[in-house]
Amino acid sequence: MNKYHRTLNKILTTGKRQNNRKGSIIYLLNQSLELSPADLLDIFETHGIARKRLKVELSLFMEGECSVRRYREAGIDWWDYCGQTLINSYPTYFEKLPPLVAKINREKRNSKNYVLFLGSTDTESNQAPCLSLVQFQIDDGQLVLTAYQRSSDANLGLPADIYQLYLMSRQIDLPLKSITLNLGNVHIYEGNEERTRRLLAGEDGVKFDLNV
Repeated sequence: MNKYHRTLNKILTTGKRQNNRKGSIIYLLNQSLELSPADLLDIFETHGIARKRLKVELSLFMEGECSVRRYREAGIDWWDYCGQTLINSYPTYFEKLPPLVAKINREKRNSKNYVLFLGSTDTESNQAPCLSLVQFQIDDGQLVLTAYQRSSDANLGLPADIYQLYLMSRQIDLPLKSITLNLGNVHIYEGNEERTRRLLAGEDGVKFDLNV
């Protein structure tokens, strides 16, 4: 198993069960997933990820695009439940990423922590970002990227976030050393539990339901 699949297996075998407004979940708290470039390659080669759509989505985020219609036109339909506009969601914060990337590439300071914060409290939102913070650090001329997620859907959200963090790292003119995700709550929805077991058993083409 690659490190991502080991996380899925750990949730299934040691996770706790909880009911919330979206249904029943199996969850773990405060998990960490450290991925080297080799780990990332293993995940991307063995797990189905909508790479093209996620790349377009990140580009739209970085443009500050909040219209759900624009995402749908690009073949991205997982925001349809939000209505017509993404209110105080990812585009609000990711539009700050391009100038941050430019600053990192210009300075490349080992002593500085470059941070992108996502989400603010006490503001109206129809989809608060699950990804809360992305930190860029430089260690011996290599990029170390660290992210904190308050909540992570292990089947759909986590692999997508891993891939988009990788895309962010590609914008920095330094070799990547590692990407580490700190997951406050990582979970599998009950409706996806059996399909997760089939995925881990080696079945190809397993599809998961979006829980909103």
